[in-house]
Amino acid sequence: MYLENLVFDAVDPQRLGRFWEAALGSRKLTDEPGIYETRLSVPDGPELDLCFGRVEAAPTEPLRLHLDLRGDAEQEAVAARLRELGATDLDIGQGDVPWIVMADPEGNPFCVMESREVYSNTGPIAAIPIDSADPERDGKFWSWLTGWVPAPGVSPVTLRHPSMRGVLLEFGPEPGPIGDGKNRLHLDVRLETGDDPDAVFAKVVELGGGDFPHNWGELPWRVCVDPSGNQFCLLPARG
Repeated sequence: MYLENLVFDAVDPQRLGRFWEAALGSRKLTDEPGIYETRLSVPDGPELDLCFGRVEAAPTEPLRLHLDLRGDAEQEAVAARLRELGATDLDIGQGDVPWIVMADPEGNPFCVMESREVYSNTGPIAAIPIDSADPERDGKFWSWLTGWVPAPGVSPVTLRHPSMRGVLLEFGPEPGPIGDGKNRLHLDVRLETGDDPDAVFAKVVELGGGDFPHNWGELPWRVCVDPSGNQFCLLPARG
């Protein structure tokens, strides 16, 4: 199994997808009605596809995960370029912090980060912070699910691809109870040839996760939740 996608719900997938493609310098994969996909590659590290799928109305529930972009010494210049692309500054009550809080064209919050040693070789996305009721438990769950390993970070638990390159997954305390709506950003994990889908899902349950009930009809993948209720999809093996 491996981490394949970061998925955004989007009222206008093309507009949002092109914003993030320009912001990250990623490569377009798909541009079709209702879907836009772009691939972010890190030299000698993992690939991550950003997928933007159409929804009828803009989501309103709080995010369970967000993007922290690498700013370093060019933090202000990075933020200025993102404003030119369509981002806006955002006040979520953060106060005086060394990072810059912004929103993408559909209002999804993200941060442009100051220089941090742990962001070495991450690429343009420094980290994906994920809300967690129990960071230690959820870190072990996602390490099993993705094959990523513990790494230095500033959150209670941080995981990284075994190459020690590419984005960090950071697990920190959730600000409040999770709602029962659809997460507007979520991760997808791809099964590989030889993985038994039923055995993988049984392990998801054993480790505290489960199914996510939905009324979206028959899907070629399984919608699941981690032990803190964060939604993710288990995609079938290719071919």
